[in-house]
Amino acid sequence: MTTATKTTQRPKGLRDFYENPAVPVASGDARSIRQARILAAALGPATARTATVLDIGCGDGTAAATAAPLLAGHRVVGVDWSQDALKRAHARLPYVVRGELSDGGLPFADGAADAVLFSEVVEHLVDPDSALDELRRVLRPGGHLMLSTPNLAAWYNRGLLLAGVQPVFSEVSLRGIHGRPGKEVVGHLRLYTARALREFVAASGFEVVRLSGAPFHGVPRPLRALDRLACAVPSASSILLLHARKA
Repeated sequence: MTTATKTTQRPKGLRDFYENPAVPVASGDARSIRQARILAAALGPATARTATVLDIGCGDGTAAATAAPLLAGHRVVGVDWSQDALKRAHARLPYVVRGELSDGGLPFADGAADAVLFSEVVEHLVDPDSALDELRRVLRPGGHLMLSTPNLAAWYNRGLLLAGVQPVFSEVSLRGIHGRPGKEVVGHLRLYTARALREFVAASGFEVVRLSGAPFHGVPRPLRALDRLACAVPSASSILLLHARKA
């Protein structure tokens, strides 16, 4: 086998995976709207002061664009390390910046942001502890962290585990789905329960203000009403929405 052949057939890593345009980078509007409403209430109207909101891991900008009308007057900046995602986000957001949570950190000064949106990102990270340290650094004292992530203990996952089926949201391969419902590989590395998420964020120097739930757009249509009802009990909801402040 020649050197050139070895190069073209090398195993693809996480960066290659996330730069693939076929990999989903957006989630449902229901989560984005609920999250934006919580943040809008926390920030207040922009008439008093324009806040800087960083959407870290903005993907194609869908979530930030959905939230923007509820954050009218505030400055929303999309941040992602994927060049492909930023190209798509630029069509939806006036401000986009390339930045990484590792390799030198985000291109923002200490305390530069009033709020950070961190939507369905933490489950993709190898080192979530360092990531939250970096988010804390760029937030001003008392700044808001809006974090969302799939719930390992979602109501249907509890039943699937009892039946010996791999939980939804969990993945054992970047090449295909094995042992669980669903068709899309999205690269989840870590999953949280409500209790674990609270403890993790608090241990990272944040004060947890509120934990609520949101539905998952991938739930089969006949079960969506039940999924919405489950949001009343965040520990059993599909998506965990956590609002915290920099302590």
